Amino acid sequence: MKLDTAQKIVAAALAAARSRNFKPLAVAVLDARGALKAIAAEDGTSLKRAEIAIGKAHGALAMGLGSRTLAKMAAERPFFVAAVTHAVGGSLIPVAGGVLVKDAGGALLGAVGVSGDTSDNDEIAALAGIEAAGCKGDPGA
Repeated sequence: MKLDTAQKIVAAALAAARSRNFKPLAVAVLDARGALKAIAAEDGTSLKRAEIAIGKAHGALAMGLGSRTLAKMAAERPFFVAAVTHAVGGSLIPVAGGVLVKDAGGALLGAVGVSGDTSDNDEIAALAGIEAAGCKGDPGA
């Protein structure tokens, strides 16, 4: 993922959140190898929101699944998800808001994690940012 794409995702996700009156958010964008490309935390976010956003994105990348799917897996197979979380150094947050980013052909570009509002609203902001940058989001099912 190019830096300008990651920055567009962050800006558009935050703009979408403001237009919907969401609580203050943190947005993190990782490239396909898991490197941090862009991050922003709005004024008023709690202390660790950025780390939670990174964990949502990193977990999605680590498992190749949107974090909505990881949430279902955690409910169905909690020991497995706990073990995976340990295996990836704790950077896996199994709730909605971690969305895989793909290009028009379906190739993986990276992932976006958003935290600060409800998990559903975090996901809405992530998807809005991804779409505004001309990419496709995969939040899981």
